[in-house]
Amino acid sequence: KSSNLRYRNMDIFSYTGGAMVAMAGDKCVAIGTDRRMGTGLQTVSTNFQKVFQMQDNILMGLTGLATDIQTFSALMETKISLYTLRENRKMKAKTFANLISTTLYERRFGPYFVGPIVAGLENDGTPVIATFDSIGCMSASDPYQVGGTAAESLMGAAETFYKENMKPDELAEVVGQVLVSGLDRDILSGWGAMVYVLTKDGVEIKYLKTKQT
Repeated sequence: KSSNLRYRNMDIFSYTGGAMVAMAGDKCVAIGTDRRMGTGLQTVSTNFQKVFQMQDNILMGLTGLATDIQTFSALMETKISLYTLRENRKMKAKTFANLISTTLYERRFGPYFVGPIVAGLENDGTPVIATFDSIGCMSASDPYQVGGTAAESLMGAAETFYKENMKPDELAEVVGQVLVSGLDRDILSGWGAMVYVLTKDGVEIKYLKTKQT
């Protein structure tokens, strides 16, 4: 009974916790995420995958309900594979962002409880950073986007640390600093972090140690 009272007013998007930040650089992009998955205040996993490489030029990060993260990532992998087979070419990052938007809107009366963040590169190296609400409304106006239970803390840190035209190494450092700063101020995320840096040469993953509470 006390458990039910504890979670009665908890938002379904916050139930399993998690935090994420994406940022654009000079012909590179990065996504940083924590590794925790829980049920409310109880930690269930400390190595839960939240960022997925959809193509050589596209990363997708998902915050929200853990079961819907797994379902939605599998659905988008299927859709992008079918597109590649049908069109015989790779999908552009902006096209993938629009595909996420329409996929979420299709389920607007019974939505996936996820907050996707797309970080990708166009053919000329132009970075694409976009985030969405649960029914597909896209926001792509800023060179950085945040999501998850630590979104407010991450946004403040991102505004402070962001610089234009960062190279991959500097971008990874900045995203790591933003992420650690945000995780220290959120009880529902943490237990380590990962920063994915995407360039034309591939993806590099950096592991960070953060609070473990």
